[in-house]
Amino acid sequence: MSTRIEVVGRVSGRRRWTVEQKLAILRDAFGPGGSVRAACEQHEIGSGSIYTWRRQAMSGELVGVSPLSVPAFSEVEVADPVVSDGAPPVPSHCGHIRIELPTGVRLTVDAMVDGKALARVISVLSL
Repeated sequence: MSTRIEVVGRVSGRRRWTVEQKLAILRDAFGPGGSVRAACEQHEIGSGSIYTWRRQAMSGELVGVSPLSVPAFSEVEVADPVVSDGAPPVPSHCGHIRIELPTGVRLTVDAMVDGKALARVISVLSL
């Protein structure tokens, strides 16, 4: 029978971490020479919280940046070219896409436009 007793201290109840504390813990866990296990032991926190904070930090949610909203569907209208004098229209905008937003903003982009960049621009202009 051993007379030695080890008391493991745990914080009872729910703890609140500031954004700065969470980021510091993430640096301990994922920074150079970092370890999730060591960060868990040092800060007395579960690994699930660390991985949740990492996901939130990567999405911008941890620091309060809202992700860009991309419209799921947009109404598209294909119009016939307007012919004023009976002559066939000259394709002056070959490879261009004209976008008209519900706010009245009109965009004309090249067919080679970067889709992600265009989505960011549309999300800002749709506000």
